[in-house]
Amino acid sequence: MIRGCTRVPADARAVLAVEALSVRYATPRGWLHALDDVSLGIARGEALGLVGESGSGKSTVVLAVLGLLGAGARVQARRLEFAGRDLTREAGSLRGRRIGVVFQDPAAALNPALRIGLQVAEPLLAHSDLPRSEIFARATALLAETGIRDPAEVMRAYPHQLSGGMKQRAVIATALAADPDLLLLDEPTTALDVTVEAQILDLLDGLRRNRGLSMLLVSHNLGIVDRLCDRVSVLYAGRTVETGPAAAVLADPQHPYARGLLAALPRPDRVHSGRLAPIPGGLPDLVAPDPGCIFRPRCAFAADGCAAPQMMVPAGPGRAARCHRLAAIEGLGWPVTAAPAPVRRAAAGVLVGAEGLRRSFGRSGRLARLFRRRSAAVVAVDGVSLAIAPGEILGLVGESGCGKSTLGRLLLRLIPADDGRIAFDGTTVPPRPGTAFRRRAQIVFQNPDSSLNPRKTVQQALRRPLARFRLARGMAARQEVARLLDRVRLPEGYAARYPHQLSGGEKQRVGIARAIASRPDFLVCDEAVSALDVSVQAAVLNLLCDLRDELGVAYLFISHDIGVIAHVADRVLVMYRGRAVEEGPVADVLHPPYHPYTEALLSAVPVLGARGRSAARVRLAGDPGAGPAGAGCCFAGRCPRKLGPVCDVEPPPWRFPTPGHRLACHIPLAELNAVPPLL
Repeated sequence: MIRGCTRVPADARAVLAVEALSVRYATPRGWLHALDDVSLGIARGEALGLVGESGSGKSTVVLAVLGLLGAGARVQARRLEFAGRDLTREAGSLRGRRIGVVFQDPAAALNPALRIGLQVAEPLLAHSDLPRSEIFARATALLAETGIRDPAEVMRAYPHQLSGGMKQRAVIATALAADPDLLLLDEPTTALDVTVEAQILDLLDGLRRNRGLSMLLVSHNLGIVDRLCDRVSVLYAGRTVETGPAAAVLADPQHPYARGLLAALPRPDRVHSGRLAPIPGGLPDLVAPDPGCIFRPRCAFAADGCAAPQMMVPAGPGRAARCHRLAAIEGLGWPVTAAPAPVRRAAAGVLVGAEGLRRSFGRSGRLARLFRRRSAAVVAVDGVSLAIAPGEILGLVGESGCGKSTLGRLLLRLIPADDGRIAFDGTTVPPRPGTAFRRRAQIVFQNPDSSLNPRKTVQQALRRPLARFRLARGMAARQEVARLLDRVRLPEGYAARYPHQLSGGEKQRVGIARAIASRPDFLVCDEAVSALDVSVQAAVLNLLCDLRDELGVAYLFISHDIGVIAHVADRVLVMYRGRAVEEGPVADVLHPPYHPYTEALLSAVPVLGARGRSAARVRLAGDPGAGPAGAGCCFAGRCPRKLGPVCDVEPPPWRFPTPGHRLACHIPLAELNAVPPLL
């Protein structure tokens, strides 16, 4: 045990000092130990990352600092102080004034019935004596500081009139209104696409440097933690298992749990890097926590002595880990389970084909007037053509609003196309396809909470497609449900459970089981893993790849996570404002020559170990919907490599750097080839 790892030294520079914090909740079975002897400290101007799976206690730490745990929580701490003031007694007076907070979902954090300006000004209205006019002028300046264009216009807007990135900027402005010393960030970029995420991270980093802000960042995205944080603490089941400098811990984790998290992470700089290594099992019962190593039941390196209480031991300069086997497991990687033997491989030919697909939606009302746009139709998909072979995974990437989800729904004929042709297995798909097509083409949605009926058991959900497509009835249907659950690696007993009795990863597995119940040949996965923890995400990605290998299922895999696409996709299609701008094998698309928009996307990806890369990042001006697309290149209005008027008035030609790789750009290939690799 080393001092400073379980104790926070008394330091006049420390903004936040947490020592031996424990939080318990009363349940019918006894006390639930949400946090157990957690210690951390944050100096002025420092950023500390807090990582771990859902349920590990990260958000509980944030709520304890804010004094928002509620009357049902029993909080004990040897020390819980902010700038020397006791948070157990004074959190209410400091919250919103000297301690700001940014929660995960900006749509939930903002009141839909109040204008943005009033919400940004609210902390100052509550905590200052400034004149009302001065408060609202400061609120407008804060919106401008967070990078919002036309802040005076946005002050008069309501939350539903803003994009996701603008909502999050407004929430950050609200948190900064009273000029706090500490900013708590609970998954602040989870719902954002990669370019907006990069803008928010740049904003937070700039605020930290310009204002001397201290930050506590809660995130399951290890790339973001590496990019923004000085130090990191890894939590598991309410206990700190490793702590140290962020760069060192994320480059060479010492505790087995931290190693498992890194092994489960799909990385954009490692294309098709092999099977991911999810951590088996789930979080332990925190009503009766293991007095020894709490990670022991899931640990690949467990041995004699792990049943004894574990202490934090030195693990390098400024580092410590709660494991007595550090020397014995040094240099050992987290084990990877073998993939099932493939039954079928990708076949030749085209399973799903589209030519010239187009779909537009009407736009009117205050949102259009807010940004001084005419009430014209929004072209969501503009002349897109593609082909997907049997057993192939086509990745689809682009910013929010580029038309990815609309394209997926068009291919399934869930929404009608304005123009274009769709063919499935060589046959044209009519606007209202029959049962045969519906059986063979299915979808896995992003949010299983909204796609599963809370009043139906898992068995009822899985039997529905069996009955709908007349595949099985009675005992045969019951046996098929058991087979489907086994296929997605869930116990047969889960058939009697309701969605609220499942974890997020388990619910998504049920969604996948329901999608494959009809024995489809084609699946659209629309952000199917974006809301999952890194370990659960790894398990689901392995499952989807196994199903592709076992059943020959083809996928359109929609994601804003380039790391996920690099891991699972055979080919990638990049979309911008409804148009395809680049397409090709994943290894080719993720290396030069890039379309300038692809370059911008890749430069925004937070990659472990690439902290110094931010200086070379492509920073796009404006937003994807700014101005009309025009007859020329759809990216011309934001392109940092724009050649001149030709980009505005002439459609870019398709260039073919290698067979099967195409990109639409006026810039000569030799010039695009000269761009240094970003990953």
